[in-house]
Amino acid sequence: MWRPFLLAAALASAGLPLYVHLPRHASTELGLSLSVVAASVLALRLFDFAQDPFLGKLVDRHPRAWPAFAAVGAAGMAVGHLAIFTFAPFPTPVPWFVISLALLVTGFSFLNIQFYSRSFAIAGGIAGLPRLAAWREAGGVAGVLFATLLPDMLMLVLFGCILAALTALACWSARPFWRLRPTAGDVHKRSRAPSFSELRRTGCTWLLLLAFLNSLPVAFTSTLFLFFVEDRLALPGTAGPYLAAFFCSAALSTPVWGRLLTRLGPKTTLIGAMLLAIASFCGAAFLPQGAAAGFALICLASGFAVGGDLVVLPAWFAARLGRAGIEAGSAFGLWSATGKLALAIGAGLSLPLLDATGFAAGQSNPPVALGWLTFLYAVLPCALKLFALGLLFRLPSKEVLR
Repeated sequence: MWRPFLLAAALASAGLPLYVHLPRHASTELGLSLSVVAASVLALRLFDFAQDPFLGKLVDRHPRAWPAFAAVGAAGMAVGHLAIFTFAPFPTPVPWFVISLALLVTGFSFLNIQFYSRSFAIAGGIAGLPRLAAWREAGGVAGVLFATLLPDMLMLVLFGCILAALTALACWSARPFWRLRPTAGDVHKRSRAPSFSELRRTGCTWLLLLAFLNSLPVAFTSTLFLFFVEDRLALPGTAGPYLAAFFCSAALSTPVWGRLLTRLGPKTTLIGAMLLAIASFCGAAFLPQGAAAGFALICLASGFAVGGDLVVLPAWFAARLGRAGIEAGSAFGLWSATGKLALAIGAGLSLPLLDATGFAAGQSNPPVALGWLTFLYAVLPCALKLFALGLLFRLPSKEVLR
């Protein structure tokens, strides 16, 4: 299972770490305001949302081209990493920023859809999905941890080079995945994209909505994490260890959630993860300045909860697709698009709102600005998680993945 682990790690480098590093990098290195960054990210993610179903159809209809598709995706990711973090912007920062980010997110989409749509074949059937999900999501968490902490140890020039090399290595090592024969759970024999009625009949639309709502809290917290630690908690220079605690907890939790998924089923397991996340958000909202130990505990608890989200939801979705014989590429194109839309909304709403309150990173901020930062980082995500939990209770309780 080292190949799924490595590929998931490379893909994860183009996910949450972008939302952690981009606001500060774009404002300090490129001279862009938070509102400009938010508008650019939102526009690109909406474009990404539209292109993902198209890329999913390409994957389903042209299985012989999977190796070429994987190479194109890896090239887009590698060049995007280099352009954003390594090469100097030319001729002006905003077009360079937008084009570079477009290359990165498009390459990510192509690889991510192919990887997840091969879940059934890689796992060898429904029984292997929990184990694959645990290894895959552990790799994803490790990749996020690596890409999030690396800039604290290296210059961003080297950061971009290392991420580009990791992408190329992971795609090369995953060559056997692109040669797997399609199975009933991966590509439908009639080569036909799933209709809305088919997804609704199998309950997949509810899972898509749940995945979207469940991604929104992470979108807000990942975008505002550095600001919350350094400005709201007044703990400058400590974001790296807290991120390490969060992602290590998430990575270590994936085997636990994988076993619980097999024993208890997806609904019961996911309820436990969501309740733990809600408790973590509540705790973060009431932390005073300088609460280093308290925030460390919250990072450990919330990371453990995120591990459950990462393991349960994709495996649950893949299992329903496999049982119904629905094309996985097109379906996971929609799945990928919902997660990206959530991240776009999180960045597109939180950064302009924070900018409008007069918030300035690394400077003395008025109480109203810090209050809004707390609301956007902890209170609003808690409310969104409660809403997602209410939706979860509408789903069947007896479904198992064995």
